[in-house]
Amino acid sequence: MSGPLPFFPSRDTTARVGRWLTGTFAGRALLLGVAFKIVALVLRPLQASSGVADPINTIGGVGLVVAAAVLLYRLYRDIKGVLLWRVRRKLTLSYIFIGFVPVILVIVLFTTSGLLLLYSVGQYVARSGLNSTVTQAAFLAESAAVGMQGSNSPNEMHERLQRRQAGAERAFPFVSYAIVPADRVCSGRRQSSENVSVTRVIAAGPWRHVDPPAEIPASVGCDGTSSLVAYTESETTPQRGRDVTDAPARLVARAVAWPDDAVPRFAVVVDVPFSSTLVEQIRSDTGIDIGNVTASLGDGDCSAPVLPGHAIEPPRKRTTTVAVGNPLRKPVEWVLFFDFREWRSGKPCQATASIAMTFLDLYTRIVDTQGAVDLRSGLVLIIALLGALFLIIQMAALIMGLTLARSITGSIHELFTGTERVRRGDFTHKIAIRSRDQLGELAESFNSMTSSIEDLLHEKAEKERMEQELRIARSIQMSLLPTEPLATPGLSISAHCEPAREVGGDYYDYMPIDDHRVGLLIADVAGKGTSAALYMAELKGLMLSLTQLHTSPRRLLIDANRIISRHLDSRSFITITYAVVDIDARTLTYARAGHCPLIYVPGPHATSRAAQILAPDGLVLGLQIDDGQRFNRLLAEATVPLGAGDLFLFYTDGLTEAMDPDGNIFGDARLAALLQEQADAPFGQLRERILREIEVFSGPTEQQDDMTILLLKVEDVGKAADLARPRAEAQAEMAGAGGRRS
Repeated sequence: MSGPLPFFPSRDTTARVGRWLTGTFAGRALLLGVAFKIVALVLRPLQASSGVADPINTIGGVGLVVAAAVLLYRLYRDIKGVLLWRVRRKLTLSYIFIGFVPVILVIVLFTTSGLLLLYSVGQYVARSGLNSTVTQAAFLAESAAVGMQGSNSPNEMHERLQRRQAGAERAFPFVSYAIVPADRVCSGRRQSSENVSVTRVIAAGPWRHVDPPAEIPASVGCDGTSSLVAYTESETTPQRGRDVTDAPARLVARAVAWPDDAVPRFAVVVDVPFSSTLVEQIRSDTGIDIGNVTASLGDGDCSAPVLPGHAIEPPRKRTTTVAVGNPLRKPVEWVLFFDFREWRSGKPCQATASIAMTFLDLYTRIVDTQGAVDLRSGLVLIIALLGALFLIIQMAALIMGLTLARSITGSIHELFTGTERVRRGDFTHKIAIRSRDQLGELAESFNSMTSSIEDLLHEKAEKERMEQELRIARSIQMSLLPTEPLATPGLSISAHCEPAREVGGDYYDYMPIDDHRVGLLIADVAGKGTSAALYMAELKGLMLSLTQLHTSPRRLLIDANRIISRHLDSRSFITITYAVVDIDARTLTYARAGHCPLIYVPGPHATSRAAQILAPDGLVLGLQIDDGQRFNRLLAEATVPLGAGDLFLFYTDGLTEAMDPDGNIFGDARLAALLQEQADAPFGQLRERILREIEVFSGPTEQQDDMTILLLKVEDVGKAADLARPRAEAQAEMAGAGGRRS
């Protein structure tokens, strides 16, 4: 079996992990962190190296943290790139961040603020209920202390105390009274002899929660005291530093009052335990249910603040009825923080109690309106309606935002799909226009663009076809021009034609007339392009025929004009220069029908080698102005004697009318000077030098007209004529012999 085993990484995966560990910053940080951790782990058992292991371990931890941070950043970047690539997800997420998240934050803020306000008000109301009980206990103690004055004996005091306890028990279950003997000196009071001296504690009431106090702490002054006191439902006293949360803690409102005497002999103590009946009464009055109390133990006098006590009744279970479908009546648990006093030292201590409250009950007690119209229900209804309206508006805004985002992203997705189709070459794909907005206009523009591109492709294909045909026409036209040099002793001929477009109207040719005469021709058809090329092809056939009929250039051009003027378009014409080189006569006879001048540079045999611009009279061919009389009258024929080294240049106006970037033309004079300067250059390179100079002169300017050049250089004409005579005589003899044989 081949391939990697299951649950084992392949060799390629291992190599990639190795490259990542050694080739990236995060990988190197991870390796260094692990290495330092391992070193610290090895050094830690050694006691002598314990001081070194901790810094090494810290460095390793820093390396691991840096590697984890880099990995998390790259993971975040990759996930963001994958999840947020689509515009739809970006817009949806941006709408959630801009529109939905702030609303959620506002709701959370107001809900939190409302809850904090509710809890604060609940704590205030709960404390008010506790303080009210403490105040009532103080009132009971003060009234009892006043009632004990004038008693004749402890028994009478006990009877009075029992009557008061029985009367108070109807309002406060398990209320307990006690007369505790004490000695105080209260300055500013009138001393009375009516107070009975008490030697023992006189108790009235159940005193089931705690035992009656045996003495009054020194912290209780002559003004008495009233506060909350905590006790536990256990038989043991909490020790110093021990938490008592494992034993149920209860509250009792304890008040101490002295009789009105400068030297009181006793104090009245009243305890009002917070029984289930009293807690239920507080809940009925305030809407808050007080649960278990936890006394906080600390340092100093609050180390053991809870009195040992007893359970006065079975544990009470909260039975709050919750209205189905009404969350305002659902109880909410919270914590009440309040102070109570340590009985022995009188120091304030901290305590907490669990409370339960409902929004509706608390609101009912805060906003307690009276009248014919129940404003509470109206306010609650208004708040509920506003909340429902807010949610409806938010949901509508969310739906509208998502709809708009979907429409935008849908259009963008359609455009993306269209561009993908176009990139694959499908220009027939059209985007459906679903709206007349900017995105719809963009889709319409895309459809118009694809249609235009499709048309352009068709036009491009047609243009390529035409260019192909023009390339074929160019090759055909170039084939009409001479491609091989003329093999004539004593003459060197070089020519070049460069059309401005694919095809042109320039034409040159050199044609042997007989053994000692050669015809040279250069012509330019008015215009450029295919029409000029067609006229040029027609001209070639005509000239091939006429050169066999006429040895005089003037007679040849007259017949050519007579024939061409009948068939040439009235808007076209042809310029032409035709020359006949007679080797025997050592002459060049030429005629110019409106063409560019002929440039002649004499050879070394001449006394002056200055370039001459030869321009005899002549009218262009093809003008349909008369029967050719004016053309015949104006056309002149000239003859130039030839010598060794003579140089002749036939050219078209594309050379002299070549322009530089400033609009200046090359001109006949500059061309003649160039030919004179380069007259002694090797003949094979002379044509290239002329064309290169014109190219340098034109620079980046585009070629505007066809450029044709025909160079003729005369070698040793006499020697060429001597060579030509034996060949002519041999041909004549062969012709005579043939006649005799026939």
